[in-house]
Amino acid sequence: MQTLPLVSLIDPAQQQEAEAIIRSCVHCGFCNATCPTYQLLGDERDGPRGRIYLIKQMLEGTKATVKTQKHLDRCLTCRACETTCPSGVAYGRLLDIGREVLEQQVRRSLLASVKHKTLCFILPYRQRFAVLFRFAQFFKLLMPEYIRRKIAVTSSASRARPYHAFRRQVLILDGCVQPTLAPGINDAAARVLGKLGIGVVSSPAAGCCGALSYHLSATKDGLDFMRHNIDAWLPYLDQGVEAIIMTASGCGLMVKEYGKLLKHDAIYRSNAERIASATKDIAELLAAEDLSSLKPVIAGTVAVQSPCTLQHGQKLTGTVETLLRHLGFDLTAVADSHLCCGSAGAYSLLQPEISSRLLLDKVKALECGHPDMIVTANIGCLTHLQSMTAIPVRHWIEVLDEALPD
Repeated sequence: MQTLPLVSLIDPAQQQEAEAIIRSCVHCGFCNATCPTYQLLGDERDGPRGRIYLIKQMLEGTKATVKTQKHLDRCLTCRACETTCPSGVAYGRLLDIGREVLEQQVRRSLLASVKHKTLCFILPYRQRFAVLFRFAQFFKLLMPEYIRRKIAVTSSASRARPYHAFRRQVLILDGCVQPTLAPGINDAAARVLGKLGIGVVSSPAAGCCGALSYHLSATKDGLDFMRHNIDAWLPYLDQGVEAIIMTASGCGLMVKEYGKLLKHDAIYRSNAERIASATKDIAELLAAEDLSSLKPVIAGTVAVQSPCTLQHGQKLTGTVETLLRHLGFDLTAVADSHLCCGSAGAYSLLQPEISSRLLLDKVKALECGHPDMIVTANIGCLTHLQSMTAIPVRHWIEVLDEALPD
């Protein structure tokens, strides 16, 4: 795709990056075939190809409008288009650049601005979110229905972790919302890894991965979260921790991209790349281990929902499914497994109507095989799915942990 000078971008490095991404698009439209919002709404501007045109025009100097804002806001950033694209267009990165410029050109309504600022002020901070969640549960009858469904979800309880002196050690991210919504997930990961002779430690100083702020165009805040985590984690890598483990695929994708996002930061560039290369999803780590010592006692069938951040972002399509089958789990078929469930970070709170329609389709696909359990690999997907199905929804590592004899 040909471009004019990208006058809306002042930073030469960002200009070069955006231009390279736009020029790599060949207009083929394959992306629209797997884009959830295009499939749902049928508007070219609600598909990746149309959004690339909108971003291109904006970066070339055409004034953005509220319509531009509407269509870019509707994007889930699921990156299914990147999996489909034969030209390897880095659409997600271009969208981040476009949204950052859009925030400077188009003012949001007062209500929308308050929503964005409130989400960025509360969700990335563990203690603030815990207080808000308890408050919301107490006043849930006054909340909109789509929020009531989410806060009604029963979180998994925290359980004891093994604290032996393991020769091998990995570092785990506790996260910002997961400790409140499902504290048992990381505990389960620690117990499963403990059975393989791998110890799990966490850094009290680490915080939000930065994804929520960054994707809501609070770019500076997002980058600051990244730098903060790099400072918190580097001493552990220096002491011999072999990997940084993620049990939330959304966080895992963001941390794996620290090197790209901080590549122009002279101070943090090399350390950001080191952190990114050390980061693995829990399934990615287990897939490389000898699991013959694990003998799960399995009852019932399981449907796997593969989060977009795992399959399209981290390119780990089928990793969880293969792992569970290898361990003896009986998995049901799930149609259109590449499509997003509609959670997408804060998307379900900002675009509840579209999110709910996507969720309904996803739940129908997951329930079609009549599974006894639905499993996923991301806390946002877990709470979103559980809000619309009576079938228990768990993180797959919890289900594996509970199936293993003590």
